[in-house]
Amino acid sequence: MKSILLALTLSASLAGVAAPVAAASYGCYECGTVTHIEQVSGHRSTTGGMIIGGIAGGLIGNQVGGGSGKTLATVAGAAGGAYAGKKVAERSVKTKYRVTVRMEDGRTEVVTQSSVYHIHDGSHVIVHHGRARLR
Repeated sequence: MKSILLALTLSASLAGVAAPVAAASYGCYECGTVTHIEQVSGHRSTTGGMIIGGIAGGLIGNQVGGGSGKTLATVAGAAGGAYAGKKVAERSVKTKYRVTVRMEDGRTEVVTQSSVYHIHDGSHVIVHHGRARLR
């Protein structure tokens, strides 16, 4: 059996069959090295807070009074709840990270994502679907 394998290997090399090339020599279009990470902060949208606050305030206001007083309490509760919801949302900060990656083919990719778990300058990453993740 060994002689057959040796004969096949020898005949393949004499026939000029190229040896398989290492996978690393092909390159990786999505692979690169992180060159910079910047933390970017911004405020969340206030629309959701206003809507939820307005509904909650209206429901609470509807429990107060009777007749036209009940209507007035509902409107006042909705307005007050919307204002409170807006203020809460304004104070809520959303942190994002802008990651700059020098790709193996020389181009530069910049992606913005909500987490950079264990990624730092010099990390080898894959950039896929607008996110950088460790290789």
